[in-house]
Amino acid sequence: MKPILEVNAMNVTFKVGPPYRRQDLQAVAGISFDVRAGETFALVGESGSGKTTLARAINGLQRITSGEVIFEGKRIDGLGRSAMRPIRRHMSMMFQDPVGSLSPRMTVGDLVTEPFRIHRVEADLAAETQRLLALVGLPLEFASRYPHQLSGGQARRVGVARSIALNPRLIIADEPTAGLDVSVQGEVLNLLNDLRDRLGLAMIIITHNLHVVFHVADRMSVMYLGRFVESGSTQDIFDAPMHPYTAALLSASPEPRPDRKSARISLPAEVPSLLDRPNGCEFHTRCPWARARCAADAPTIEGTSRRVSCFYPLERGVLRATQEHAK
Repeated sequence: MKPILEVNAMNVTFKVGPPYRRQDLQAVAGISFDVRAGETFALVGESGSGKTTLARAINGLQRITSGEVIFEGKRIDGLGRSAMRPIRRHMSMMFQDPVGSLSPRMTVGDLVTEPFRIHRVEADLAAETQRLLALVGLPLEFASRYPHQLSGGQARRVGVARSIALNPRLIIADEPTAGLDVSVQGEVLNLLNDLRDRLGLAMIIITHNLHVVFHVADRMSVMYLGRFVESGSTQDIFDAPMHPYTAALLSASPEPRPDRKSARISLPAEVPSLLDRPNGCEFHTRCPWARARCAADAPTIEGTSRRVSCFYPLERGVLRATQEHAK
């Protein structure tokens, strides 16, 4: 099956600093991946790793420095605002703040049907309001409410309804469970899974919450300092992480089974600045398994279905062995 979205060698660089000493800050560095129809792809990493910048660049909200973005066989990077308008009918974005992304002056009914007005799509707005609220599990009476009258979970459902209003082919969801109670997070994730299956959507989920990834994603990529360090099927990566950074992230994730003992892999030192990237492997300053070569040479991400950027990828079971050793 041909991918609905292809990102090839994307770079996003910002000019920062005072006018007399401008520096290049590379927020996204050589990223490549694809997403297929009906698939959920997750972007994982710490805050500041470049996930949101990558998502905004895909959607045309951030200009890319080099590389290409291909959506449904058409290259879309570099298109102007007017040329991107029809593309955005089929590539929808859910922003991180569920309440802040909704206009406080508009009712829920107006919010969920706003895409029809923006894109000048003729429709029975009353019927569409009823359809969209039903799809996300909200009663029709919510149509007359304002954002300040909604809980975080209800506001997120309204955001989901807006994002699917025009039957898009791809949804990019930036931290869809941020700020929500655990029980509400589960409801939102189940909703996204259900809509993906019912509508045949492709989804990109941006998150640092690994439980979210395991619950919804078919494939995932782990970002560090704007680069992918590991990519593959979600199940394979959770079962046997190959990059030390991935293993550390997984070891830090709370274990829902109390009877299963685990120990955290401690990463020394702070995250390096994007303005002062380490030589060699950029993770070597924090890696418990770093060797001399790691400080001198930079690895490339290699592989096919399972890709890892590491000279000495971890062997299967190393995370478990490390945890046993740490007891």
